[in-house]
Amino acid sequence: MKATARPIGALLVAILFLAPLSFLVTGGLREPGLLPAGGFPLLPERVTLDAYERAFALVPLGRQLVNSLIVAAIAVPLSVLVASWAGFAMMLLPRRHRRLAVGSSLVLLMVPLAALWLPRFVLFRAVGAIDTYIPLIAPALLGMSPFYVLLFYWSYRRVPRDLFDAGRLEGLGAYGLWRRVAAPLVRPTTFAVAALAFVTTWGNFIDPVLFVNDPDLATLPLGLRSLAALGPTSFPVLLAAALVATLPAALAFAAVQRRFLQSTREAGWLGR
Repeated sequence: MKATARPIGALLVAILFLAPLSFLVTGGLREPGLLPAGGFPLLPERVTLDAYERAFALVPLGRQLVNSLIVAAIAVPLSVLVASWAGFAMMLLPRRHRRLAVGSSLVLLMVPLAALWLPRFVLFRAVGAIDTYIPLIAPALLGMSPFYVLLFYWSYRRVPRDLFDAGRLEGLGAYGLWRRVAAPLVRPTTFAVAALAFVTTWGNFIDPVLFVNDPDLATLPLGLRSLAALGPTSFPVLLAAALVATLPAALAFAAVQRRFLQSTREAGWLGR
């Protein structure tokens, strides 16, 4: 009975997550100018790609897609690297200082993001970074979120201390211990943080609105907002553009999931 219930449950979860994507696909194949369809039709009465052509004609989606890819290609690896270093450094601290660092990270998680918008704007304007990629990438220099740092910290805490002691006996310093001992054993966390950082960066709307006025530097969320302002009759065009924006994130998650599951099986002994 349990063996039968598991695939059925997995199928129901897959349907639940695929329903919005199927709505994007079918909606983008409708003729531009039509109101949203009622229900979830498998295919529209007349299948056409005019909505995609109209979306790329109304806003420079191609350029915005490239801009989003540039920001993500820089910010995501940088976020993973900094968060990994910070989490490992936190794990090496003496117990008293470690507790203070963990507590401070938890406090920072409770700070509303809106409270940082004005100070960041004043800072970036003072250094002349407005209308550049710098404000969109700068959070990666801090690991993007204290949550990512804590994820790495908790993962490193599960690595047996004997491995670090053996590395020290081999003459490894802090960087050597991270690169040769710790980082290879927490690859599932690395892939998970990379996926979360990608979603955060890819869907970032507020930062481009605040810091980017140059249309040539606009990212995909700004393009989608422009299409949404056209009115309800542009719904097929908006769904077509939304599918273009969703596919890179979906493909990234599919690739990360495969590596995540593979690494989890390889390092499963850490889950003792």
